Formats: sequence, C-alpha cells, structure tokens
Amino acid sequence: MKIAIGSDHAGFLYKEAIKQFLTGLGHEVIDKGTYAETPSVDYPVYIRPVAEAVAAGEVERGVVLGGSGNGEAMMSNRIKGVRCGLCWNEESARLTRQHNDANVISLGERMMSEETALKLVQIWLDTPFEGGRHQSRIQQLDQ
Repeated sequence: MKIAIGSDHAGFLYKEAIKQFLTGLGHEVIDKGTYAETPSVDYPVYIRPVAEAVAAGEVERGVVLGGSGNGEAMMSNRIKGVRCGLCWNEESARLTRQHNDANVISLGERMMSEETALKLVQIWLDTPFEGGRHQSRIQQLDQ
C-alpha cells in the first residue's frame, strides 16, 4: 500500500517510528514532513499535503500526527474525500475503519506511548470497512 505521512514538530518522533514500521511491513511511505523536531512549525503546512495526496488518489491512506492529533484531524477533514479519524485506543482505531471507512488516521504523540501508536496504526491498516448501509452515504459525502 502507498501511504502518505506528515506531522508537526510535536508528532515528529512518532512519525519517524511509524514510517519505519510501515516500511518494514512492505508499504511505500511518502513523507510530507516535517523533517525535524525543532523548530516549532505550523501543522497545516505538513498535514494538508497528506490529506490532498489521499483525496487525489496519489496514495491509498494517510497518517497525520501532532501533539494531540486534534488539529491534524480537523485540517485533514477539511479536504473533500478525506475521512480522518482521531484515534486514541484500539477500539477507536478499529471503529474508524470498520464503521467510517477512514482513509486517514490522526494520532497525538503527547497522548499515548509509541507502542500504542504503532498498535493503532496496525489495527487501522488491518481492519476492513464493513460497508453495507454506511457505504452509499459515505460515497455521497465524498462527491
């Protein structure tokens, strides 16, 4: 799978760990930045390109990170065709795919351990969308 990833300075360390994790699983990872923990940067500069790549079909999925993940999720969801879920535990990662067909996941580095972040990404990748009655409505919203 081709996956775009981006973070601000507060999500940089986990971005690097997740990038390595995804590459190790055989995924192609497109890093949209930031490329260092310092200096502080404005998250939209690095999050919007991830969301736009997903919406344009350049990548199948996206991972965005920040301190809390809230701003990153809000920025991503401003782009038509993006369904970004802010995840904080295993159930939220599973349900954002299963029920919402999320094509982007947002994580907060200050909210969880690195081990948890990697586990949430794995669950999000592995969980299929259940489709059914939700599918047609989601497709309508994407148009």
